Amino acid sequence: MKKNSFKFYLFSSLIVFSFLILLIFWIFQIIFLNGYYKYFKKNDMIVTSKEVTKNYINNKNYNELNMLAYKNNICIEILDDEGLKYSSGASNSCILLDSKIIKKNKEKFISGDDRTVNFTAYNYNYNDELLIYGEKLSDGSIIFISTPLKIMGSILVIIQKEFIYCSIVIIVISLIAAYFLSRKFSNPIIRITKESKKMARGNYDVEFKESSIEEINELAQTLNNTSIELSKTENLRRELLANVSHDLKTPLTLIKANAEMVHDLTYANAEKRNKNLDVIIKETDRLNMLVEDILDLSKAQSKTMKLDLKRLNLVELVKTILTRYEVLKEKNGYNIIFNSDKEFVIKADRKRLEQVIYNLINNAINYTGKDKLVTVNLVDKKNKVRFEVIDTGKGINKEDINYIWDKYYKADKSYHRVTVGTGLGLSIVKNILEMHNFKYGVETSKKGTKFYFEAPKE
Repeated sequence: MKKNSFKFYLFSSLIVFSFLILLIFWIFQIIFLNGYYKYFKKNDMIVTSKEVTKNYINNKNYNELNMLAYKNNICIEILDDEGLKYSSGASNSCILLDSKIIKKNKEKFISGDDRTVNFTAYNYNYNDELLIYGEKLSDGSIIFISTPLKIMGSILVIIQKEFIYCSIVIIVISLIAAYFLSRKFSNPIIRITKESKKMARGNYDVEFKESSIEEINELAQTLNNTSIELSKTENLRRELLANVSHDLKTPLTLIKANAEMVHDLTYANAEKRNKNLDVIIKETDRLNMLVEDILDLSKAQSKTMKLDLKRLNLVELVKTILTRYEVLKEKNGYNIIFNSDKEFVIKADRKRLEQVIYNLINNAINYTGKDKLVTVNLVDKKNKVRFEVIDTGKGINKEDINYIWDKYYKADKSYHRVTVGTGLGLSIVKNILEMHNFKYGVETSKKGTKFYFEAPKE
């Protein structure tokens, strides 16, 4: 058992706790037991005095008084003006009253004005301490009830010896219980630690087993969920590297191939040379767009992107962006419809919101149906305006909804080059909208998908 281990601390704590309990019992046994016994006997003698008064004043039942003295190991004395009227002389306690100090205290009480007295005195002849209670009765008689305390000393010695044996048994039981309890509580944590080390080394195919302890169960479930999420993140990381590598490799290959053609073959033919140079320029633009998207995403995720919030006309912004897609309409037959009830003014960063709208429309173009129809709507929502982009594709599976905002995430996991964009669009959209505190989401069915965001109106 390692000194700094949880098992050692738990074992030590249980042992220390057991010793503290024993120590408290020892303190009560040695320090407080004698005082408690005296307190108990004082109260008991007051109750006994009522019994004595009842039997003496009412019916002079001396036999009952003798039985009372015998059962309680007390001495009962009753005095009047003429002297000692009754004494339970059969009790050994009465012998102890033969002491000058005791007699002096009794005489002082008899001549005094106090109705009751309670005191202790030591009889050196018999080496015993006596507890004495006195009370003046209504008929002028005086009762003295006394009991020896030496018997308490004997009982205390017996209790202490017995407690020593009990303490040894309790210590042994505590050691055994502490050992097994420390194992019971620490073993689940040890198992979790071992599996966590595997997960830290990149092995996410681990399972954190549950135990009978609720808090450890919650920890195991949390770590199981963490393992699943880390596994997904790792898969996405690999896909991201593969996809970015693909996006970089393809245009670089085309640039190199066309540059070589210009250099070796078409440098003298103006028409062919210009076509090769056009490819080089387009692919360079594509590389530049990919790099810019990666930089934008990095800035957004690291919270270093700063927003320049200004009032802007959302309808005008959307129309400006849609003009970029005229080429797609003419060459590829796309039909992009824009609907807006009226003008809407919002407060946002124009450049970043332009990225959002551009990426959402690109995404719709990439995944719309065979009819190549994309619908863009601006809808009045009382204090807000809702921007919607709707395609007519096959929709998104429910299990994929939560992951579509991830970089390069695709439900079928098979990468293909999109018509426009870099594959980072939705991730950039998510981060920019969250920076603006705009509500956003997606609604999907087998007939198509709707991406939207809502912005407060100015």
